[in-house]
Amino acid sequence: MASVEAAAEHERILREIESTDTNCIGPTLRSVYDGQEHGLFMEKLDARIRNHDREIEKMCNHHFQGFVDSITELLKVRGEAQKLKSQVTETNRRLQDDGKDLTRSMEELQQCRVQQRNIATTIDKLTHCLPVLEMYGRLQEQMKAKRYYPALRTLEQLEQTCLPRAGQYRFCSIMAENIPRLRTQIRDTAMTQLRDFLESIRKHSDKIGETAMKQVKKSTVILKIRSNVSLDCAAPLKSLRLNSPGPDVPGAHDLVDFSPVYRCLHIYTVLGLRDVFENYYRKQRRKQARLVLQPHSNMHETLEGYRRYFNQIVGFFVVEDHVLHTTQGLVNRAYVEELWELALSKIVAALRTHSSYCDDPDLILDLKNLIVLFADTLQGYGFPVSQLFDMLLEMREQYGEILLKRWNITFRQVLDQDNYSPIPVSTEQEYRSYTAQFPLQDPDLDKLPFPKKLPFSEFVPKVYCQLKEFIYACLKYSEDLHLSSTEVDDMIRKSTNLLLTRTLSHCLQYGIKKKNVGLAELVQVIINTTHLEQSCHFLEEFISNITNVPPDTVNATKLYGTSTFKDARHAAEAEIYTSLNAKIDQFLQLADYDWTAPVPAGGAPAASDYLVDLIAFLRSTFSVFTNLPGKVAQTACMSACKHISTCLLQLLLDPEVRYVSMGALHQLNTDVHECESFARAGPVAGFQGDTLLLAFSDLRQLLDLFTQWDWSTYLADYGKPSCKYLRVNPNTALTLLEKMKETSKKNNVFAQFRKTDRDRQKLIDTIIKQLRNLIAQHQT
Repeated sequence: MASVEAAAEHERILREIESTDTNCIGPTLRSVYDGQEHGLFMEKLDARIRNHDREIEKMCNHHFQGFVDSITELLKVRGEAQKLKSQVTETNRRLQDDGKDLTRSMEELQQCRVQQRNIATTIDKLTHCLPVLEMYGRLQEQMKAKRYYPALRTLEQLEQTCLPRAGQYRFCSIMAENIPRLRTQIRDTAMTQLRDFLESIRKHSDKIGETAMKQVKKSTVILKIRSNVSLDCAAPLKSLRLNSPGPDVPGAHDLVDFSPVYRCLHIYTVLGLRDVFENYYRKQRRKQARLVLQPHSNMHETLEGYRRYFNQIVGFFVVEDHVLHTTQGLVNRAYVEELWELALSKIVAALRTHSSYCDDPDLILDLKNLIVLFADTLQGYGFPVSQLFDMLLEMREQYGEILLKRWNITFRQVLDQDNYSPIPVSTEQEYRSYTAQFPLQDPDLDKLPFPKKLPFSEFVPKVYCQLKEFIYACLKYSEDLHLSSTEVDDMIRKSTNLLLTRTLSHCLQYGIKKKNVGLAELVQVIINTTHLEQSCHFLEEFISNITNVPPDTVNATKLYGTSTFKDARHAAEAEIYTSLNAKIDQFLQLADYDWTAPVPAGGAPAASDYLVDLIAFLRSTFSVFTNLPGKVAQTACMSACKHISTCLLQLLLDPEVRYVSMGALHQLNTDVHECESFARAGPVAGFQGDTLLLAFSDLRQLLDLFTQWDWSTYLADYGKPSCKYLRVNPNTALTLLEKMKETSKKNNVFAQFRKTDRDRQKLIDTIIKQLRNLIAQHQT
């Protein structure tokens, strides 16, 4: 069985060797050598080879005749082939000879085709490169001409379109490498131009603002002329925009070239850096705003300082408004409004600080007009300016205080220069001149022939004119503040009231209290204030006429002039009483009574010299009082008489006067009679009966009691309404009686030796005792 299997395996391997490619026979042979029967296999292989050799031999024998025939035919063909080869060789020679020219022509044609193709390629490449070169040349020209925005557009087109089409050439690479540098150069140059522009507008802001404010001022004048605007119907001014100036007024763009801003904005937009540009522009303008809003330290000294300050601010915001309306988004309304709010707070603070240093009302008024023009200019550009007008109302208080100080000086000068004498007028023209200054309405005076005198002094028309000037000054400040007529009227009336109640009142008090003011001057002051008091309703009408607000308007402020002049008159009256009493005191200081004088033997003594002079002075003084109101003269006269009576009584009761004789009482009684004669003569009209004599009634009853020695009546009737000596105080009587007792002791050393003197002394002691009991009872 093993040999059979081995034989079958060898048969399979032989078939495989016969049918398999020789390259793959290695594994088959390896399997033979790996086995144990390779000898047997070799025998079978040799047998197979011999079988194949026999088959080959059989096949060759079978085809041999055919092979011989073929060889014979082949030999015949060789001869013909030699002939054919000779013919082909000859033909080839002739063909080669003939083809040399064609080959040469073909080579020439091929060379031409190559050149043609190269030319076409070159033309194509040049077609793409020439636009690059042309565009680069145009770029260089634009850069040289500083036309940076078109240059940037050219650069963008060159980079995105032309260079990619041109291909990879060295010059293209160089250009591509230069593009970022050129962009940076354009950006930096544009930024430099922007900085130059910012510096330019900083320098020109003053001129721009001045131009804008001049235009608004001109427009305001034209509007007022056209509409004949009055104070009560003045509407807020709407100014023309500076961006649309008249034919003779340059605009912001006429004074400043804005192209750098637009150019730089476009360049940065193309570069994709618009946000960077906007932030830079706004930051720089904020810095400039802070510089513009910082006033000079001496700005308050002149109006020109304020004007430059306002011009710069107006110029700044006119530029921002122009940029706002000519660029899309570089600055927006919110940014401008934020900048204005910042500026407004700083402007108001600066004006409050610097205006507080000002003490010149004319400068304050000019400043107010300048602020109004400033506010109206910016209001025309849409900026809210209500805070400025509120600040002007605050400045109105300061302006009023400065006016009061100036008018205080003016009133004092008028008082110091016044001669306190009625104004003499000798012609109708002169009379009309004074009545034009002061509303004098006196039909009786009008009828008097010339020359005549006005009842008041120069003080009255001057003060009245100054009051009107003050009202005009207040009105000037109120103009163009966009106030209603009622507000203007109320403002003027309140200021005038301050002038009357504070300034003029103090000046009148100053004039009344001056040391060199005599009674005649005080009398003239009373007359002056009386006429000024009567003129107050004319001032009311004057204010109503200039404000067009009727004086009877509800809640209208009333002038306090009447009370002011009334108070001044009362002060003058009180000063008259005081001065008159002081003059009386001067005369009484000349009194030289001999308090121990004996009773005169030849009847009543003559009146004292000082008293005669005093009475003469009083008669002269009261004759001047004829122009005073009746009650003033009567009060002065009554006050003088009471003061004389009081002073004489004080002389009598003076503690330093220890002794009083009956002779001294008779002298004093004579002087009192002289005073009573003066009172009875009626030095001042208007007293009823013997009213003036009542001033001396206390002294009269006291002297009558002592000179008549009517003690029984006094003691019996004391306390009764019908008492003859009702005005005699028991304390006064006791004091005087004790002085008489001491006098009796001094003069009558030997009185105890005379019975009459002893009886009189006892009587005095008894009366003194009774008076003391009376006083004790009254106190109880």
